[in-house]
Amino acid sequence: MWTEIGAAVVVVVVAIRLLYRWQSGRCYSLATLHGKTVIVTGASAGIGKETARDLASRGARVIMACRNMEKAQKVATEIRVSTNYAGDVEVRQLDTSCLASVRAFANRILKEEKQLHILINNAGIVGPPTREMTEDGLEVTMATNHYGHFLLTNMLLGLLKKSAPSRIITLSSDSHDYVNKLNPDSLNFERDYYSSMTAYGQSKLCNILFTLELSQKLEGTGVTANSVHPGWVDTEIFYKGKITWFMWVCGRIFILIGKDARLGAQPTIHVAVSDEVEGVTGKYFVDCKVTKTTELAQSKKLARQLWEASEVDVRLQPEEKHY
Repeated sequence: MWTEIGAAVVVVVVAIRLLYRWQSGRCYSLATLHGKTVIVTGASAGIGKETARDLASRGARVIMACRNMEKAQKVATEIRVSTNYAGDVEVRQLDTSCLASVRAFANRILKEEKQLHILINNAGIVGPPTREMTEDGLEVTMATNHYGHFLLTNMLLGLLKKSAPSRIITLSSDSHDYVNKLNPDSLNFERDYYSSMTAYGQSKLCNILFTLELSQKLEGTGVTANSVHPGWVDTEIFYKGKITWFMWVCGRIFILIGKDARLGAQPTIHVAVSDEVEGVTGKYFVDCKVTKTTELAQSKKLARQLWEASEVDVRLQPEEKHY
């Protein structure tokens, strides 16, 4: 009896896995990126790594913006070899949870790079079990997933405009569905309940709202901004640092039925290179298709309030504004 039950469970799991992967969106664009410069944050593993690999294979100059330089250098070598040195792959230090690191990285880019055609805000973490603050006074999940990319994007907007047509892609998640309110005066959970999933979901909601307001500010510049949900992807995000048992279980489930990192990178790659997306901005993509978000994530008023609060929290300077 137990043997039959076990076999039935295996069959069901395999069927779900095959069906989910079969219906997952894929990028079919054959676009080349010779002469184009791309930045991918968090490119040393998972979705970011596979995104960097694909764009390098298309001939792009790919700048891997990573926290762990030793690990990133090894991955960069792997990408160069696996793509037959089709593109130029470089590694630079960036910790999106640290505003000083973001500013140092962005200032170096502005000093050394003459153009930037694609910015992919990919780096992210799942929040720790208990609320933790960075040395900038920001909750660590929000700092890593939202504030760091907010500051980075603002500082690079001038270069992106100069290089237009150019694209900004920010990775979000369907986890934003779990959030039913956003308090711009308590983005770091100063007065609101904190949990790992609440923090993660809020940061992903902020990614969408940030993109919405950004697209409004960039109207007519030739720079587009979109957010992407990669799907259920088996990556190391579920096992890094301090995680809850719930996230550990999610990680195990995604191993069984989710996408691998290569397939999980397809929606990002599609929005970054496909001719179909040329001129499309302010949208949320799932499986390479524009998809509706929650009503909360569509609020232009809330998007504007988030932007204003984020400017204050990252202490955005006049010379760092390019909109």
